[in-house]
Amino acid sequence: MTTGPRPRPLTARHRSWPWCRECTGIALDLGSARTRAWTSGRRLILDVPTVTFPGTGARYPIQRGAIVDTPATARMLDRLLGHRLPRPGRPLLVLTTPALGGVPYRTEARTAVDVLRPRTVLTVPAARAVATAADADLTRPLLVVDLGAHLTEVTLLTDGAVTDARRAALGTSDLDSLTPPERITDTVVAMLTAMLDQDRTSQTLDALRRGALLAGGGALRPDITRGLAGRLHAPVHPVPSPHTAAVRGAARLLHAAHAHPSTATHP
Repeated sequence: MTTGPRPRPLTARHRSWPWCRECTGIALDLGSARTRAWTSGRRLILDVPTVTFPGTGARYPIQRGAIVDTPATARMLDRLLGHRLPRPGRPLLVLTTPALGGVPYRTEARTAVDVLRPRTVLTVPAARAVATAADADLTRPLLVVDLGAHLTEVTLLTDGAVTDARRAALGTSDLDSLTPPERITDTVVAMLTAMLDQDRTSQTLDALRRGALLAGGGALRPDITRGLAGRLHAPVHPVPSPHTAAVRGAARLLHAAHAHPSTATHP
């Protein structure tokens, strides 16, 4: 007796990238100086200045880690990504956020990304995204130092969650003849000293002894990285391609989220 082919089992999950053409995802890192995005089906990271031109000159909608002009941010995202998204699909979006941005930042960011018609928006602390891009061991306390153009952040991750963070409105774009790189080094040392003084556990010290991950454009500057290692008396580890680490980590988390049943598209 012959039998026909067995029917394929039904599954609630949709197929993984790159096999599912209907599935769209966006990893997004909104920086004060640069906005970086990765979309499913593309190999390249989109990397553009965080600026809009509404007809009355340049507008900078994100300043020092805060969204100060939400409509302008939405227009920028629409110009950057709107034509790259297939219709009628609705993307799953993973968005990095500053450790101390809090509810106000997430609220403004979610309003801005609505222009991309996401079906789900997942937020992740930028430090967690950096650690993911670096394949860091998150079972141990970890310090992430983000040396951006307009903002410097120091974040302590414990089991992958933010347990302490400091930030300063100072970045590499502020450096000039009157503001040497040592200003950033001094600022990071001061923030870490405050974290150590206020930590009633050994987590910050353990993470410092392990060595801090360095991300952001400042991690490409030997005058800053050497100064930090010398002042901290501890190793520092610039992550590969540190200026794009956050968006690359968000892209990896996007793949994981895409396969999770809670974000699956049901027929």
